[in-house]
Amino acid sequence: MADVKIIEVSPRDGLQNDPNFVVTSKKKKLVNLLIKAGLKQIEVTSFVHPKKVPQMADAPELLNEVMSFDNFEAIALIPNLKGYDRAKEHTLSEINWVSSATETFNKKNIGISIDDNFKQFESIVIKTENLDIKTCFSIAVSFGCPYEGKVNEENVLKLVKRARKAGADRIGIADTIGIATPDQVESLMKKVLEAAENTPVAIHLHDTRGLGLANAYSAYQSGIRIFETSVSGIGGCPFAPGAAGNLATEDLVYLFHRMGIGTGIDFDQLLDAADYAASISSMNPLGRIRHVARNESGRK
Repeated sequence: MADVKIIEVSPRDGLQNDPNFVVTSKKKKLVNLLIKAGLKQIEVTSFVHPKKVPQMADAPELLNEVMSFDNFEAIALIPNLKGYDRAKEHTLSEINWVSSATETFNKKNIGISIDDNFKQFESIVIKTENLDIKTCFSIAVSFGCPYEGKVNEENVLKLVKRARKAGADRIGIADTIGIATPDQVESLMKKVLEAAENTPVAIHLHDTRGLGLANAYSAYQSGIRIFETSVSGIGGCPFAPGAAGNLATEDLVYLFHRMGIGTGIDFDQLLDAADYAASISSMNPLGRIRHVARNESGRK
């Protein structure tokens, strides 16, 4: 049995900022490789406006393609009610709704205020009550904002409490620009877990400044057991200047396996998926362990 849950975001967050369009067939192959590695929950795509994020323009086609695969749950990010109307036409286990911890980032990223965004989320929770779709409320720039600087923990905690009361099935805390330090992670995540009560909490880390793995370990020590990562460490946010790739799934899995913490993931096949993700992306992959000779990476 796995001790932690890893949600793979490379098909969505890993590729969304890539300037070169990755064809649907390659995205489908990536999803298939991830499933073979044992990843059970995969954020496949996003129902954003194609003009804002062209890489996600094939969201309907990709979801239709990957539904032929067994043994995984598909997640899609939605930024607004129009995105939900498109997403609900597909087989999804969860929709990931994104808000922000600062007003400036929320308006740059989504185009409306935090309160208006939250009212839409509340309506989404009601809409999904009779559907077999769970909701995740993710909070971007929870540690630092490219426009407003360091984020007050209370900004995040207020949103966590509101999301819990609204009925979110999961709450995500994101270090969108990779600015957090381990002590910040420990401080915030302990408070988030308390505020969330029985609602599961995930952390989403970027490795912009090389602290992603240290921050993940700090989150684990704080009690977090759900991690959102991207194979090969690709990724970035179109609305977050300077944001580099996500924490690499294989680096985190390597750390957990070396520590005797079960993930339920086949490390050899995970590296195959990471290599493939790096090959189809024109972004700089930040993952480290896949560059170590395969017979030296501690996988046996």
